Amino acid sequence: MSREYQFETRLLLSNNRNEYGAVNRAIYQTNAFEYETAEELEKVFAGQAQGYNYTRVGNPSNNEFEEKMKELENGIGALSTASGMAAIAAAVLALVEAGDEIVAGNSLFGGTYSFFKDNLKDWGVKCNFVETTELEQYQQAINPKTKLIYIETVGNPKLDIPNIKKIAEIAHQHGLPLILDNTLMTPYLFQAKEYGVDVVVHSTSKFINGSSNSIGGAVVDTGNFNWAESDNPLLADYLKFGPFAYLARLRQDIFRNLGPCASPFNSYLNNLGVETLALRMEKHCSNALELARFFDSNSAIKGVNYPGLKSNPYHQLAAEQFNNHFGGLLTFEVGSKKEAFKVINELKIAKNLSNLGGLRTLVIHPASTIYHKLSESEKRVLGVTPALIRVSVGIESARDIIEDFSQALEKL
Repeated sequence: MSREYQFETRLLLSNNRNEYGAVNRAIYQTNAFEYETAEELEKVFAGQAQGYNYTRVGNPSNNEFEEKMKELENGIGALSTASGMAAIAAAVLALVEAGDEIVAGNSLFGGTYSFFKDNLKDWGVKCNFVETTELEQYQQAINPKTKLIYIETVGNPKLDIPNIKKIAEIAHQHGLPLILDNTLMTPYLFQAKEYGVDVVVHSTSKFINGSSNSIGGAVVDTGNFNWAESDNPLLADYLKFGPFAYLARLRQDIFRNLGPCASPFNSYLNNLGVETLALRMEKHCSNALELARFFDSNSAIKGVNYPGLKSNPYHQLAAEQFNNHFGGLLTFEVGSKKEAFKVINELKIAKNLSNLGGLRTLVIHPASTIYHKLSESEKRVLGVTPALIRVSVGIESARDIIEDFSQALEKL
């Protein structure tokens, strides 16, 4: 597909044409694919012929969504997964084994933090956490056992913002790939490849899908990293695939043996949702900025955190990296956990649930939900306090959203 088209147009274009001329794609809700001869199926399994054999490894519906994500991130290939956590696990496990180490910024989504801290440790892989925005700490944490660096575009819920280009430079100085979770900003707001990122992961359940009707994830290889020069032994058998070595390892090993594949129907829903990504992100961002300004002027609020506010310490970097857009997520604090609960309980429009990136405004009390298993010291590192409320700002009328929070705050 031509790179000359603007992003909004590329969202609606497809390389594939339905044989009946249907605008929407077919759903290949099948677990396996029939071949007329044993010889044909043998060639597909051996990689000597193109084709699908089992949905755990590949499916036309999943492939269409993968092509869309590849296109939007300007990558060379992508794989769709059953969830965002499946995407993160697959992306990392393709590059590490017992005895290895990784370096990760500490401003991570709770599930990612727990996976790196606990699960990788159980499998013999050590994660060295560093302060996300401190470049020197990345340099100091890298050692001969390090296999990758992992960061998020924007911390969740800390909302701190790393200098991604400089972290990519550090990674490449040491011959390491940089993996970035771009869920919160999406490729519409942030083009990771241009900033040196090598692998992009998404929880497509969030802004990519938009409607909160399916769980999913994606891993995209941007093509920046020269896998042929990697000394990672896990890629040795796949170097024959050249620039596609990492993707081949993912599909032929991780996907085939661990099974983190997406549901074809969920890929279909994600394909429908992503078509309106540009429109939605513009509204999410503008509404979030208006709400943040309201919180900033409200005496009941003890502190509001949104990069779009000029007083925010990351405002300038965010403006540069995200083309003067600041995302749809913000946080604010009231006086206590009790007051936070009261505000949430008084809201009429905003929904209290464990998700973000949907059409509707969503709120959650992170300390008692997503991060409830972490120690108090870990919560502080991740920016989680007892009085903190996280808001995923929807696309309703900004006036109605503000009035909803205003009437809830008046009850304090």
